[in-house]
Amino acid sequence: MNLPNKITLARVFVSILVLLLLLLPWEQLGIRFPEYTIDGSIIVSLKMLIAGGLFVLGSFSDFLDGHIARSKNLVTDFGKVMDAIADKILVNGVLIILAKEGMIPLYVPVIIITRDIVVDSCKMISGNKGKVVAASIMGKLKTICMMVGLSLTMFYNLPFEMFGIPVASVLVITATILSVISGIQYFNNSKELFLYDR
Repeated sequence: MNLPNKITLARVFVSILVLLLLLLPWEQLGIRFPEYTIDGSIIVSLKMLIAGGLFVLGSFSDFLDGHIARSKNLVTDFGKVMDAIADKILVNGVLIILAKEGMIPLYVPVIIITRDIVVDSCKMISGNKGKVVAASIMGKLKTICMMVGLSLTMFYNLPFEMFGIPVASVLVITATILSVISGIQYFNNSKELFLYDR
């Protein structure tokens, strides 16, 4: 197994760890994570901060394995599949949990996951026909905004929250809008493969 695939598998493990950290009923298990007050009014939980750190690590590894695979010509089918799985576990899982906790709007995971289903379906049909539809710049910008926005959300929008600047919310909503735009672009670029199929 090459290095990029090992990094991808490590990201799957980190992703599952993040979800377990956020989902398990720690207090019922007798474990209580400390909370801290910042600037007199901002209450932060150590559990969320740890999860945020792991999320940043997972996000960075997503860039790292892709860069190594492309630069060293180590791209494999296994890597492509596992990379997509790791991304969905990490991002979509965190989106659902943060929406449940009221830290982001509920419509964000609904839109993002619906968009992913549409795009993945287009990719599947395109792949079956031997065609590859390249990712758009909007899709890449969406990923950057989403990763940074979710990271900041898990870090309670600090330090911007101290100045009343909702950077995390703006980035997450921007990523949601970009996801819709990139999803439409992807559909338009691949629709001729199945809408006009004979």
